Amino acid sequence: MVATPRARIVGTGMYVPPEVTTNYDLEKLMETSDEWIRQRSGIVERRYAAAGLGPSDLALEASKAALDMAGVKSTDLDMIIFATLSPDYYFPGSGAFLQDYLGCGTTPALDIRNQCSGFLYGLNVAQAFITSGLYKRVLLVGAECHSRALDFSTPGRDVSVLFGDGAGAVVLAPSDDPKRGILSTHVYAEGAHRDLLKIEAPSTRQSPMISPASIAEGTHYPKMEGRQVFKHAVTRMPEAVATALKHNGMTPDDVDLYLFHQANLRINEAVMKQLEQPLAKTYNNIERYGNCSAASIPMCLDEVVRSGRVKAGDQICMASFGAGFMWASAMMRW
Repeated sequence: MVATPRARIVGTGMYVPPEVTTNYDLEKLMETSDEWIRQRSGIVERRYAAAGLGPSDLALEASKAALDMAGVKSTDLDMIIFATLSPDYYFPGSGAFLQDYLGCGTTPALDIRNQCSGFLYGLNVAQAFITSGLYKRVLLVGAECHSRALDFSTPGRDVSVLFGDGAGAVVLAPSDDPKRGILSTHVYAEGAHRDLLKIEAPSTRQSPMISPASIAEGTHYPKMEGRQVFKHAVTRMPEAVATALKHNGMTPDDVDLYLFHQANLRINEAVMKQLEQPLAKTYNNIERYGNCSAASIPMCLDEVVRSGRVKAGDQICMASFGAGFMWASAMMRW
């Protein structure tokens, strides 16, 4: 009997725009303060893409880095999976942009809309493609240009101070070592809470999809019930981690590194406290990049890989939570 192949990440990459926007810069645009932002989120600065660029442009740079590390040519890819909540166009998807930029010929491109859990949802899909034997080389990207849809005035400050632009990418392939690779992925949704974190316009629930009235009402800006989101995040993320641990016969102590979505440093600290694990066993970059939604976890992964923080055989647990509500976890052995 032929063993089922395990999917393994063989290359990582990330890219953030060069323009840095600090908390002090935001003080000039709205009633907020560096102290208020740091205390509530842990964020110090974030990056915003230059005018005319979209998430696919950021994704291109991250993808090049991941392909280079993997030693894979773009023309060798069997599938591209693009996760974003801030696409270049309403349609077609950003995957079409990236596929063209990479010169992939007719390689299929799949766009997924799972917001802050987009990368782990995409990992679930990529793993299924590879373990089924359908594809061998999959490029998974998370990229966001949040800055295009933020309200940089006092009414929008609770949300606008949190988000940044960036991209992260990984290349997956069948593992040549049965002990290494993606051990499991676990994805969840609870749509009853969809209105607690949302952007309503443009929307096909209204005609036209966006109008002067909807703009005046600000429905094209993100709205969030922060306390409710925090409450659910610190409940669902530990649950998802526990599922991943149980599935793989592990305890929290068996994990070498925890990588969480970078929505709020206080959420990640609360999750680690529930797991009774030291903060030294996790890695955060939210202070430098803010919340980059689907890009957050692959950006963290690329930084720990390139810095030498992880080594062969390390067990890494990832978890995320975001709009929808959608949340997920994954366990892998590097």
